[in-house]
Order: sequence, then structure tokens, then C-alpha cells
Amino acid sequence: MAAILERRKPIEAILAECSEEGGESRALKRTLGVWGVTALGVGAIIGTGIFVLTGKAAALNAGPAIVISFVIAGIVSALAALCYAELASSVPVSGSAYTYVYATLGEFIAWIVGWGLILEYALGAATVAIGWSGYFSDFLYATFGIAIPKALRPFEGGFINLPAALIILLITVLLIRGTQESSTVNKIIVATKLAVVAFFIILGSRHVNPANWHPFAPFGVDGIINGAGLVFFAYIGFDAVSTSAEEVRNPARDLPRGIIGSLAICTVLYIIVSGILTGIVPYSRLNVPSPVSFALIQVGLNWAGAIVALGAIAGLTTVLLVMLYGQSRIFFAMSRDGLLPPLFSRIHPKFCTPYLSSAIVGVVVAVVAAVGELDVVANLVNIGTLAAFALVSIGVVVLRHREPNLKRGFRVPWSPVVPILSALGAVALILKGLPLMTILSFFTWMAIGLVVYFSYSRKRSKVGFSLPPA
Repeated sequence: MAAILERRKPIEAILAECSEEGGESRALKRTLGVWGVTALGVGAIIGTGIFVLTGKAAALNAGPAIVISFVIAGIVSALAALCYAELASSVPVSGSAYTYVYATLGEFIAWIVGWGLILEYALGAATVAIGWSGYFSDFLYATFGIAIPKALRPFEGGFINLPAALIILLITVLLIRGTQESSTVNKIIVATKLAVVAFFIILGSRHVNPANWHPFAPFGVDGIINGAGLVFFAYIGFDAVSTSAEEVRNPARDLPRGIIGSLAICTVLYIIVSGILTGIVPYSRLNVPSPVSFALIQVGLNWAGAIVALGAIAGLTTVLLVMLYGQSRIFFAMSRDGLLPPLFSRIHPKFCTPYLSSAIVGVVVAVVAAVGELDVVANLVNIGTLAAFALVSIGVVVLRHREPNLKRGFRVPWSPVVPILSALGAVALILKGLPLMTILSFFTWMAIGLVVYFSYSRKRSKVGFSLPPA
């Protein structure tokens, strides 16, 4: 076991892989600045959580105290964000948590993280696509009177979710075309989405009835914690920013700013929106797929509900874009290390993107979104992300010990206290905020990953040596 845990990659080797020098083009093109990185993060974070899960968590878990649930989940995410920011500025290459753990805790733990991230991004994207399809169907009917045939809407008893599959394939084509192109589209949609959220805040605040905030915490402290475990899904996405490290022009400066900035913006918006939402409509009535537009419709603002529905479509679209982007980049990094087949790290000669990785991910996710009913996927995605957060936080402490002289564009304050609190917070949310069945399902997925690692990946790994102790 000690030999397995010691198989890790030197920082110098990791940094060399993203060098634009060399005969074979295996480096990605650096096109993103700080605003592109921040927009990428906001695009990933604001989506399913604010437009879908807020109502469910309020109705079934926390009541109006959902604002406290968002604060708790936000604190755990903020602590992890500081750790991600340090590692992203120190090891600015593709792969996110997978790459960071590879450099600190070794190949075996890195494989576990990478396998968990596959679960997070793939199932997360499929889930968001199904939600996107629901909003899209509602918008077409409410605005133009066009009803998508029931056979193409599994969430209403149909056979295949065609809109969900098509949006996945469309975004896949966009990602293959290039990071610069998809980043431009993302910025436009993010601006639209933020405008719609601001629209809801301004208009909804005029219809708040303070009586709806009583009782404030009808399900007690346990309900607030359980709500935090569910709405944690709302914060998933900022870690995807670090998967863009190899395509950022100045990663040491721009990555920390993008990660922390996008998380701060979204946390403030979540708290305000959830407070207004439970003030407009009694929390018990918010267990609906589209709580934000539903609340406006309940006070007679149908036209405003249609506008918000359009914003939800934009919001979910950017989440899909970043999730599919992050998934292909993680495959790219794992393939470059030999842990996955070489085709996942093959770069397109014209677009300079991992086109085969993006295409395969897109097709698989489209199939899952087309035929799947993923009611429990949000929690599965949460546990995969929380596990990655805990390991990345530990990785900061380990890297500080093993590479004390490594150049760091950003340093976590009060280390090792903050990284340790980050890891403990993630573990606490797993144990306290997630159902037992979710935990058991996650361990089943991990068991499958171990079979793949020992039967294929370890034999083909490019790290065939051990480093001397630091």
C-alpha cells in the first residue's frame, strides 16, 4: 500500500506538460483572462441550485431558514475555494482536483478523485439537461403555445427526452470549436442570467410578505443542515474554473481571482433570492420544478414569470457548458497521465481542443439525459464533489510540506487551520447532510473505479517511479 500511495508526479513534470514547446501538440491554447475565468465560474454556479433546488430545499428541509442553509454550504465552499485557489496558482494545468491530488497525495488517491469527478460532471450535466428541457418546454408553451409531444418528455411519461439530448450535443459542438468561442458565448449568457436574477430581486422584493417567514426554521437545526447538504449542489461549478488553468493567460493571478470572485458573487445572490422567494410564497408551496417563476406567477405576474423562465434556460445552459467543459478536461488530464486511453488527450490540429474527449463525453451524457430519470443524482453529485474538496484541502497542507519553495500566486491564509477546517466541513456535510443510500451508492461507484484502476490504469500509468521523501 505504501508503494501505491507514493506513486506521484513531480511538480516539474506536471508543469512541463502544459508547456507550448515540444514537437507534439499536447498543450492547450491560453485564451482566458480574469473576466473570462470569473464568467466561467458564475456560469457554472448559478443554475440548477438557484432555479430548481431552492424551492425543494425550502419546502422539505429548511423552510425560510434556507438562507442559513446557503450560508453553511457557502462557508464550506469558500474554505475549499481558498484551497483550490492556492493549488490552481501553484499547479496551473488542466485536471482540477485530480491534478492537484496527483502532485500531493499520489496517483492512487488522484485516481479516486478523478473517478469521483467523472460522476460529478457527467451525471450533473445530465441532470441539468433534464431540468433545462423542462424549463424549455414550459417556455415554449407559455410564450408561443407550442407543446412538445409528450413522447419526447420523459418527465411527463414520455420515452425520450429529445430537447435534453439536443442541447448537450449542441454545446459539445461549441466546445470542440474552441475555448475562446465558447467563452464568448458564455459571457453573453452569464450577463443575461445575472440581469434576470436582478430583475427577480427588484420585482420580487415589492411583493414580500414578512408573515411568510414565520416560522423561520420549521424543521429545526437538522432541517437546516439537511438543506445545506442539498443546496450544496448550487455551489458546484467553481471547482470547474480550475480545470481551465492550462487555458488561462496568467493563471497565478487570474485563477484565484476568478475562483473566489465567482463564489462571492453567487453566494450573495443565493441568499438574497432565497430570502425573497420564501417571502413571496409560503415555503410549503415551493416544492415545484420552477420555484422562482412559480412565485411570480402566484402573485399575478405571469409576464415576469415568463422572463424568469427564459433566464433559467440561459442559466442552465451555461452550467451545461462548464460541466461538459470540465469533464472533457479531466479526461484529458487523466489520459495524458496514461490512466485513460490516449484518445482522450488527442488535440484537434485546428481548434486546439481535446475534441475526441469532448465528443465522447457529449454523446454519453446526451444518451443519459435522453433516457434517464435522475431524481437522486443531485446528492450523488454532491458527495463526489465534497470528497474532492476534502482531498484538495488536505493536498494544500501536504504540498506546503513537500514543496515549501514552490512559487505560489496565492496562499491560503492561516494554513493549516483553514485547509483542515475545509476538509472537516466537507466530511461533516457528507455524514450529516446526505442520505445513507447516497453514501452507499458512492462507495459502489468507487469500487468499480478501483477495478478499473488495478486492471487497466495502473499498468499503463506514465508515473512508474517513486519520489524520494521531501
